[in-house]
Amino acid sequence: MPKPPDTGFAARRTAALEAKKELLKKVQSVPKPSAEELAARAEAAALKEARRIEREQAKKAEAEAAAAEAQRLREEAELAKARAEREAADRAVAEEAERKAERDRRYAARKQRKK
Repeated sequence: MPKPPDTGFAARRTAALEAKKELLKKVQSVPKPSAEELAARAEAAALKEARRIEREQAKKAEAEAAAAEAQRLREEAELAKARAEREAADRAVAEEAERKAERDRRYAARKQRKK
């Protein structure tokens, strides 16, 4: 493998400067967008942003509706539980009153037999 020729610092520096100049020419030669193209791009970006905001608002509204529905279901469950507890307490009171009435009837019958 042959050894590359020894180039000095100045030669490498000029080569780098020339490469930079060529890159700059290449970048500058790219056609610049016209005012209509820039306006069209800005309008497209604005529409895209508006659609994004609309989607976010729709998601937020949907999440709020779901939260409200969950809250409503929790409240209904709490009401049903309270109603069931109240009915159970009412049944217990009625059963206790029925047992006392039966006890009192037996007591009265026993008293009647003793006379």
